[in-house]
Amino acid sequence: MREEKLIIGPRLRSLRQSLGLTQAQMAAELDVSASYITLIEANQRPASARLLMRLAAVYDLNVSELAPGSDAQLATDLAAALKDPALEASVGRSEIEQALHAAPNIAAALVRLHDRYRDLALRADSGVQDREKVEVLEQGQRPVEAVRSWYYDRSNYIDALDRAAEAMAEDMLLHRGEPHVALTERLARHGIRARILPAEVLAGQLRRYVPHRRELLLSELLGQSSRRFQIAVLLARLEQHETIAAVMGGSGLEGAAAALVRTSLANYFAAALLMPYRRFLAACESARYDIELLSHRFGCSLEQIAHRMTTLQRPDARGVPFFFVRVDRAGNVSKRFSAGRFPFSKFGGTCPLWNIHAAFETPDQIRTQVIRMPDGASYISVARAIQRMGGTYGSPGQKLAIGLGCDIAYAPRLVYADQLNMDRAQPTEIGLNCYLCERPNCASRAQAPINRRLIVDEEERSLAIFRFEGEGSRL
Repeated sequence: MREEKLIIGPRLRSLRQSLGLTQAQMAAELDVSASYITLIEANQRPASARLLMRLAAVYDLNVSELAPGSDAQLATDLAAALKDPALEASVGRSEIEQALHAAPNIAAALVRLHDRYRDLALRADSGVQDREKVEVLEQGQRPVEAVRSWYYDRSNYIDALDRAAEAMAEDMLLHRGEPHVALTERLARHGIRARILPAEVLAGQLRRYVPHRRELLLSELLGQSSRRFQIAVLLARLEQHETIAAVMGGSGLEGAAAALVRTSLANYFAAALLMPYRRFLAACESARYDIELLSHRFGCSLEQIAHRMTTLQRPDARGVPFFFVRVDRAGNVSKRFSAGRFPFSKFGGTCPLWNIHAAFETPDQIRTQVIRMPDGASYISVARAIQRMGGTYGSPGQKLAIGLGCDIAYAPRLVYADQLNMDRAQPTEIGLNCYLCERPNCASRAQAPINRRLIVDEEERSLAIFRFEGEGSRL
């Protein structure tokens, strides 16, 4: 049988640099010559299947991560589409990977077609009185998904804004003085003053910019880190509007999607200003990505720190490629970003076995967990409950949980791996969500898989509420 060989130079180099290894160190760990690694990274030699398997074993990677043209999110979306009972498709993971390698554009088109089909089916199934509600739901979800895809395509890193923020932070000497003073002084250059007002005056709003009065009104309910952040957001709008427009150029986004991207890019700049790239990356590496320690060091909230970690993907200075998710008690996902390969579902919640849900039980404690997805990829995950700003007696702030994680290969670079015996840690098998997960005998399952036929046995009752037939049966 002929041995399959692949050209993987850029991906191997990116992996090596992200692990902080020299070519000689990686060669020693893989039991090959350093010159072989050099030739592969220069695309002068292909990688054999034997080397790919060695990479997977040493660094606990999914081999497909190194294969050219592989897109984890597209693979997840395509697998979800093919599980729709209407397609009656019986397709395995290997076939999906082959389709992505052979015709990624066709795969993406099929996903878009299925999204449109799902929208039309939802509208058709709703009564006449509800159709307007369905249309509103579609209009609300499409811009959000468009923005998420836009960031995913850029690995959640915006170089022009990051470098502009880094330069401004240096110019303002943010690392030497009191950040709030420096930010308000910068705002004063534009003839704008920031005012802290009672909550009842702002009537439920946390921030309001009044251009004709040249005032930025901030609610007293905002903590200090959030006040700084909101000032930085306004500075982004005032000083970086041309850069933001250039970044968005050619995106094709319109209406609400374009407005969402502009808002998120201003927020991106604000975070990059308060946590300048190289200084923040150096701090992350020295603190081994301890989000609580970094929160104290930079005067930012835990959520701001965790979110910023997902953007450390500058080509010449990469951090750990994290994914980030924020959920409420009901499991609804309100924010998600990924600098790595972690797949997210476009619909449904998250797996109840993921420790992000258990974080609500220990609100002041970070929980760690090793998880494994159905495709075999393993990740280290940390989760913590947080309380959003704006709480008062009788109207407490919303409680949420944030999850931060990365491929298990990066675990040694995280302080959270110290309490885990990585050689013996047994991963928790999780899925995307109950609709798309086909793991049998799961006591935490809340829904049957959408492409499997239910089994109802009136004589038995097991821990799993739902049982379903094997691979060959479809609804």
